[in-house]
Amino acid sequence: MDKKLLTRIIVTAVLLFAAWMVTKSLMMPIWAQLLVYLVPYLLISYDVMGEAVEEGIEERNPFNEDFLMCIATIGALLIGFLPGAEPQFPEAVFVMLFFQVGELFEDYAEDKSKHSIKALMDIRPDTANVERGGEISVVDPKDVKVGEVVVVRPGERVPMDGKIIEGSSSLNTVALTGESVPRSVNVGDEALSGCVNVSGLLKVKVSKSFGDSTASKIIKLVEESSENKSKSETFIRRFSRIYTPIVVFLAIAVAFIPPFFYDSYEQGLVTWVYRALSFLVVSCPCALVISVPLSFFGGIGGASRKGILIKGGNYMDALAKLFTVVFDKTGTLTKGVFAVTAVHPETIDAKDLLHLAAHAENYSTHPIASALRAAFSQGAFKDVKFNNNGEPYAGDKLADGCSLENVEEIAGKGIRASVNGHEVCVGNEKMMETVGAKVVVCEKCKHLVGTTIHVAVDGAYAGHIVIADKVKDDSKDAIAGLKHLGVAKTVMLTGDHERVAANVAESLGLDEYHAELMPQDKVAQVERLIKEKPEGSTLAFVGDGINDAPVLARADVGIAMGALGSDAAIEAADVVLMDDKPSKIATAIRIARKTIANARQNSTFAIAVKVIILILVAAGLLGRYAMPVAVFGDVGVMVLCVLNAMRTLRV
Repeated sequence: MDKKLLTRIIVTAVLLFAAWMVTKSLMMPIWAQLLVYLVPYLLISYDVMGEAVEEGIEERNPFNEDFLMCIATIGALLIGFLPGAEPQFPEAVFVMLFFQVGELFEDYAEDKSKHSIKALMDIRPDTANVERGGEISVVDPKDVKVGEVVVVRPGERVPMDGKIIEGSSSLNTVALTGESVPRSVNVGDEALSGCVNVSGLLKVKVSKSFGDSTASKIIKLVEESSENKSKSETFIRRFSRIYTPIVVFLAIAVAFIPPFFYDSYEQGLVTWVYRALSFLVVSCPCALVISVPLSFFGGIGGASRKGILIKGGNYMDALAKLFTVVFDKTGTLTKGVFAVTAVHPETIDAKDLLHLAAHAENYSTHPIASALRAAFSQGAFKDVKFNNNGEPYAGDKLADGCSLENVEEIAGKGIRASVNGHEVCVGNEKMMETVGAKVVVCEKCKHLVGTTIHVAVDGAYAGHIVIADKVKDDSKDAIAGLKHLGVAKTVMLTGDHERVAANVAESLGLDEYHAELMPQDKVAQVERLIKEKPEGSTLAFVGDGINDAPVLARADVGIAMGALGSDAAIEAADVVLMDDKPSKIATAIRIARKTIANARQNSTFAIAVKVIILILVAAGLLGRYAMPVAVFGDVGVMVLCVLNAMRTLRV
């Protein structure tokens, strides 16, 4: 809370009471009364008048709420000098005083909203313990380079993204994901910046620079969210620019036209100038201009605390009107953690098939590549079945001296590389068609649910490997939650095989699915679904991979999995789920609808009250109480709307 403004309000209130006592007790000429009341008036209004001049001259926006308030109160100070008019000195000071009370409430609400987000986003530590030359140095995280090792003690935040190379612990991820239960981590696991190390000592090898770390990106996303205004916010901003000048000219008309119909123009002028001043006060658009953006700001902050980053109020609008939600499969509805379940060679033995596939995929970051490397390097894998002798092969480590050259990743198909002088192609059936290798139909694979990876060596089909993925625990709840909220259509798009896609779609209760799609096919499917949805409704695409970036950008709302998702997907998305739980989509929709409803409540209430008071003022039904009622119509309504907007912070 602004202590300086609070002090001025208290002192002004005391001086106003003192001025009222003095003018009531002593017979003073009107100019002397003005001088007495000018002391509290100038104390409470100097910054408002400064803002009115600054915006009016420097920013060329003379019709702002500060300007309206200055005109109304200065007019109230001077109206007593008109023939037959009663002085309005106390009312003038009181109007400005109450206006500043409203400003204080506004500042408090904004500060509380910002503090709520700042506390949530205060996840970047100021220092990092970096290991250099066998010693621990405390440095600025910005000075730590990729590849260096940082030491994270219990109770400290992980300063930068990296991989744990020593130690085991539990990481509190509440600031990132909204989850209160710490995650257990061990050697080889990822440690994201912003997580708090709960127990053991960890050594983390840095994989991203400070500016590219998860914590930095989250803070950047939240800071930039205010730049993407919702339709409601944009409308209110434009409305106030048109509305305020109209109100000023209407007030001038109210002040100077009706007196022509009085026997004495001066007598009518006193009555109608007072009404015009009240008209100016009540017509200030403060409640709308302040409370509507505050509703969206609060909604974005509340969503952030749940691990849902919404990049702007305009995406709140889109989330609230979802008709179709389209999902990627791998890493979105499924865990994206693959395991080799069967190896079926054709022209070479099983150990060589797995050996060549793992080596060709050596540099790939795709989950399937990781599964192939893991199966080969770990050797025995309880679910691996080999056709040659039925025994699992304890293979060599990847760093076994084999040569790997000319690695080429072909989008939507697979990998082509030269391993020990042989051209090895690993991928789907389209990849085999590309190199002219004829796929052998495997009878043993009919009962296996999983992704079949085909391998060709020097253009000849060598065999295939079956890799299985598991559906996420909350995927079924996610689909059910969307249906409950009225989302009409749920669709899955995947590059995986038809049989795998059908199995996942049936188990989750999806309305529609399309399999064996290339990245451009996914865009085409989304284009089709956008054309099919009703006008005024929206479509969301949910994905996590780099190949999902074009579809995320094309959808009305792109939703990315943030914890394990690719940087490209997060950059292209409009909403980021930091814990990778698809069930959070329903939560995001509920928050968006609550926020939109709150903004509408404020708009309807503010406009309704102002219209009623404007009619009463113009009709002269409020008499000498017009100015106090007008103050309530402006500042009182603003305070109530601000308090209502603050409810969006609570999810």
